[in-house]
Amino acid sequence: MVDFVALQADLTAQIEAAEDLASLEAVRVAALGKQGAISTLLKTLGGLSPDERREQGPLINGLRDAVQSAIAARKTILDEAVLAARLRAEAVDLTLPAPPRRKGGVHPTMQVMDEMIAIFAEMGFRVAEGPDIEDDFHNFTALNFPPKHPARETHDTFFFAPDETGERKLLRTHTSPVQVRTLMSQAPPIRIISPGRTYRIDSDQTHTPMFHQIEGLVIDREIHMGHLKWTLETFVARFFETEGVTMRFRPHHFPFTEPSAEADVQCDRSGGEMKIGQGSDWLEILGCGMVHPNVLRSCGVDPDLYQGFAFGMGVDRLAMLKYGVPDLRDMFESDVRWLSHYGFSAFAAPGQAHGLS
Repeated sequence: MVDFVALQADLTAQIEAAEDLASLEAVRVAALGKQGAISTLLKTLGGLSPDERREQGPLINGLRDAVQSAIAARKTILDEAVLAARLRAEAVDLTLPAPPRRKGGVHPTMQVMDEMIAIFAEMGFRVAEGPDIEDDFHNFTALNFPPKHPARETHDTFFFAPDETGERKLLRTHTSPVQVRTLMSQAPPIRIISPGRTYRIDSDQTHTPMFHQIEGLVIDREIHMGHLKWTLETFVARFFETEGVTMRFRPHHFPFTEPSAEADVQCDRSGGEMKIGQGSDWLEILGCGMVHPNVLRSCGVDPDLYQGFAFGMGVDRLAMLKYGVPDLRDMFESDVRWLSHYGFSAFAAPGQAHGLS
């Protein structure tokens, strides 16, 4: 005969002695598992006579219920102990000084350039680069600048002293020479952007002697102005992270494109803020146009077979618009207070998964 009182007392003592959830689980398996003591008793009921089942059944089921209740109560106590220990381990001492602020960060210009590259990469553009020091052909002649154009003068362009052959190198005034080098080194179709530093003799609230540009070039058969407008409208909506962007294109003149246009974006300047995609004001943000046939001929591309468009925009200026920087010159003053305020975390790399900014 089984002493149910003694068995219950023994199992209850084991349950109370369990110091953690693993020990409690071992007791449960020993009592209620497939080969456990109580499970074994339950299996014997089938071989008993009806009178014996009426006598033994309530005793065994009562033992099982008592053990299950004891296990559940002990588990609740152990769970609370585990939670209390975790809370103690993760407690924050609010009297401790704040952790030091990060010393470094990503400059707004570099952040915005990464954002722009990420957007154009999604649209199928690849990045092309070229030298900062250029010659007259790549910077002016191949881009259809006439001989007496003002940009060729020293009041606009940084020239070096003539070399032994009499040629004057210069600091590139735009990243368009990269487009020329690409056209001369590979056959169409071409779809590139050319980010980088550019240099012009100018300095005020919205101009600096050194600044950053991104220019784009698409060359293929049957390219037209509609492709250009779609590309720029898609970029602007993605960059400013709003679907309600309205753009307008005004006729303009650039030596290297024909027809040429400047693109404005709808904005609201009221309340001391610049809000893109609403209001009744307009803000010029870029220049663009269809690549001039003379540029294609200078680079060895037949304009009767291939057409294309180009565009250019200032990275620093777009950074000012998007992140509220009031003066372009502050971006190059190396003031750590300014950099601490406007800088970005190095872990905030723009991408499709977590957004741009």
